[in-house]
Amino acid sequence: MKKTIVLFFAALTVSAFAVAQTDRWQQAVKYTMNIDMDVNTSRFTGKQKLEYSNNSPVALTKVFYHLYFNAFQPNSSMDARSRELGKVLVNGRPDWDGRVKDRILNLKPDEIGYQKIISLKMNGVPQPFKYHETILEVNLTKPIASKTKVVFDMEFEAQVPLQIRRSGRDNPTTGVRYSMAQWYPKMCEYDYEGWHPTPYVAREFYGVWGDFDVTINIEKSYKIGGTGVLVNAKEIGWGYDAPGTELKPTTKAKRSWRFTGQNIHDFVWCADPEYKHLVYKMPDGGPTLHSIYNYKENDPKNDSAWALVLTAAAKALPFIENNFGKYPYPQYSFIQGGDGGMEYPMATLLVGPGLGTVFHEWLHSWYQMMLGTNEAMYAWMDEGFTSYAEDQVSKFYDKKSALQGFREALVQNPNNKNLKEIVSTTPEDHSGAYFSYFALAKSGLEEPMTTHSDHYNSNYAYSTAAYSKGEVFMEQLGYIVGAAVRNKILLEYYNKWRFKHPNANDLIRVAEDISGIQLDWYKEYWVNTTKTIDYKIDSLWEENGVSKIRLKRIGHMPMPVDLQLTYKDGSTEMFNIPLNLMFGNKPNEQPAQKREVLEAWKWTHPTYIVEMKRRLTDIKIAELDPSKRMADVERKNNLLELNW
Repeated sequence: MKKTIVLFFAALTVSAFAVAQTDRWQQAVKYTMNIDMDVNTSRFTGKQKLEYSNNSPVALTKVFYHLYFNAFQPNSSMDARSRELGKVLVNGRPDWDGRVKDRILNLKPDEIGYQKIISLKMNGVPQPFKYHETILEVNLTKPIASKTKVVFDMEFEAQVPLQIRRSGRDNPTTGVRYSMAQWYPKMCEYDYEGWHPTPYVAREFYGVWGDFDVTINIEKSYKIGGTGVLVNAKEIGWGYDAPGTELKPTTKAKRSWRFTGQNIHDFVWCADPEYKHLVYKMPDGGPTLHSIYNYKENDPKNDSAWALVLTAAAKALPFIENNFGKYPYPQYSFIQGGDGGMEYPMATLLVGPGLGTVFHEWLHSWYQMMLGTNEAMYAWMDEGFTSYAEDQVSKFYDKKSALQGFREALVQNPNNKNLKEIVSTTPEDHSGAYFSYFALAKSGLEEPMTTHSDHYNSNYAYSTAAYSKGEVFMEQLGYIVGAAVRNKILLEYYNKWRFKHPNANDLIRVAEDISGIQLDWYKEYWVNTTKTIDYKIDSLWEENGVSKIRLKRIGHMPMPVDLQLTYKDGSTEMFNIPLNLMFGNKPNEQPAQKREVLEAWKWTHPTYIVEMKRRLTDIKIAELDPSKRMADVERKNNLLELNW
């Protein structure tokens, strides 16, 4: 009887999980915030009304908020972690973030950041809370029942820190007064895995989708750009009501700016008295694009560079939507602020107008703002896929591949060893990512991509894994299933999982459904381990009129293999050897080329023999993976040139 009951409940649990995987529930938030900024002290007070919908199947006995500004205090977790990583040398350099270093330790009381909660009520009842540095724990006086909604009313005060990382004030590089990212008490995400009260140590973010209504009261000379649509544009002017208008006069000491945004999971804004505002309206009901930057007197190049941001974005958007999905929001703002490039819903902070960063941060709208994976656990699905898309968009915009750019650089710098290696070992697209991944794989510092973003042993290992190895994941997927199939996977992934916080398994299921190929092994090896790919052409001989080529797997990660033979008459032939774990093979990517699909290579077998009824002396060149999309860490043994 007990065994029967256990089996029944196990089956019920599996069934419920399967349903959750297909139609995953999401918590929902609705923020209404009103803040009052004192530009003399860089402090502000705020009132926040938060309608929180518990759409989960369980009652919640507590909630958590992020208090990001509390990281910018001496001896905080962010400070200590940065200084500890600075003791680690990678390639002879301290492994800390150059923007942080030990700067937090030296902040004075009027330079630190903080967020303090004055009061917190749920449905009018005061709630007890406890600070854990950048996390606020609230043990509720009454649980939030499943499928119900509550209202939290909060009063808080904060001080904006000096610009250290992402948010802050008075950045000497940009001259921007306020970059207001992670500036408000933000409800942590609760999902099918539970609460995610991730302390702010270094990395990225995870948030609840919902609606924001934010009013900012600030000294009247300040101009603001940020997330969402400016509701009171007619009152403000400054290009929001119509392109080119001036800031409208007011007799009040402070001006109120009210922004709203729907179905987003964060809110950012920046303010500066010297900001300039350019506007471009996409045709046919497309979004309005904004370029907001610090005006530099007698510097027309600065104006033209920020104007180019808009024209480049307008040119790229149709390509982006055709390849990665529809942009659903009414506007997007490119704002000078922050300390490099950082993405937020409907806006990005940019230290300058470089188009590579512009494209990258905007494409986060797809792989973070709309798909919204948990970046702490799946940074490679955000940064890596965004980097992949950036490379594709840059190729479209510049009319040349990444490798072509490196070839041109090599012509100008013929003795550069890195450029020579890139040109000889990497594919036409995403070549920089392959080169970076190869360096990491050979460094001895690589860690699995399943490592929590804050817990990598080095910034170097994290950044290369998240950005470069994640980018290679997607290009290499095209090698496995075919580039055209991979492109279909990307669109279906967007269509099926946007606004649902997908994980790695969700992506793989989509890829398998579209390709008809089993791919769990690919995730297991590439994501969960640091095993590398290395295949070689081992030997070749002729036996009874049959030519034989033996291939050998040296690395510990198995892969499908393309073997291309070039014959003396100039013709070529491709032999595709699927991996037995795939239970299928990719379509012919080059229909004009002769191709034969051979019996699958069993992953347990280190060697494989290709046979053909052709004289061995007919072969001029034998090459494994001529496209170089397979991330083989040693390409020198992939090519055999025969001089008979």
